[in-house]
Amino acid sequence: MHGVVSRWYAALLYMLAWLLLGLATAALLAAGGAGWGASLLFAVPLAIVYANATAFSAYYVCRAYPIGHKHPAAIVGGVGATAACAAGLWCAIGSAWAALLRTFMPEGELFELDAARLATMFALGVILYGLAAAVNYLLIEAERVRQLETRELQTRLMAQDAELRMLRTQVDPHFLFNSLNSISALTSIDPGAARAMTLRLAGFFRLSLGLHAERKVLLSRELELVRDFVAIEQVRFGERLRFEAGAAPDALSCLVPPMLLQPLVENAVKHGIGQMIEPGRIHLSALRAGSLLRIVVENDVDPDTVGVKGPGEGAGGVGLENVRRRLAAAYGIEASVHWTREDDRFRVELALPAEAFDTVEES
Repeated sequence: MHGVVSRWYAALLYMLAWLLLGLATAALLAAGGAGWGASLLFAVPLAIVYANATAFSAYYVCRAYPIGHKHPAAIVGGVGATAACAAGLWCAIGSAWAALLRTFMPEGELFELDAARLATMFALGVILYGLAAAVNYLLIEAERVRQLETRELQTRLMAQDAELRMLRTQVDPHFLFNSLNSISALTSIDPGAARAMTLRLAGFFRLSLGLHAERKVLLSRELELVRDFVAIEQVRFGERLRFEAGAAPDALSCLVPPMLLQPLVENAVKHGIGQMIEPGRIHLSALRAGSLLRIVVENDVDPDTVGVKGPGEGAGGVGLENVRRRLAAAYGIEASVHWTREDDRFRVELALPAEAFDTVEES
């Protein structure tokens, strides 16, 4: 099925409109002196027949003369000629139907389909065909716009997915580079610690490999990776690095992009704890506030140093910028990243839509 009858409810409304037109025509004929029985038997079947004829014919004529690809004069000529042919055929069928009715209807119910009525019927047929063509043009154009929007959305999603993959591939090399530098430094100072850090690093990547095929992971799994990362760094820093993490139960069941928090904790270690002589603390918390998931990463910094930089302010901003861009690609304006520095504390706060695992599974 095509055009105005492409869906059952559209076909139902279309046929209902023609049925009402047939009833209105019957009422006009009855008002002109014809009997109600003959008027209904004449007008309603003819309206249904013409409805089906115009529904399919007008659709294919509109396809043959598409707007934007044909000259307006060609469109008017093509549609007009087809409308005249359809209206003429409708008049011929009407004349034959009227003659057949005269054979069976009582004498008082008969009416004559004279030249004036035939001319009126022909003009009405042309107008109705033109209206059907106009409706089909509107539907075809609406479908074209919908397809363009769908293709644009698919292109946007593909570009977004490509950007997310690109940003995620930046995480592992950056982390691996820093870890190998740390292992290299430990080999001459503490070979045992270097070996322990190498084993922990291998375990960390073994766990993280399974996340690369997933677009979202549970926050609880993300926190496990963060704890593994901190354990790797604690081999190098020892008691100087203290880590605390706390999350509400409803926050742990929320979904987040994988490897989202590790760059923030890595920044906290490298530009916060790593620049301090005294022991420092990193605190990570997460809670669900209505439709938002709020995650906060805080760390101690040396008050006499610049500390962690924001995006675009040097190497320290690579992790923050990556997190910001990943959230923007995944959630658009629904997510945000804010960071502040107050004396000896640096704070990064993430806000993103709270997508519960059970809700996603049901949808």
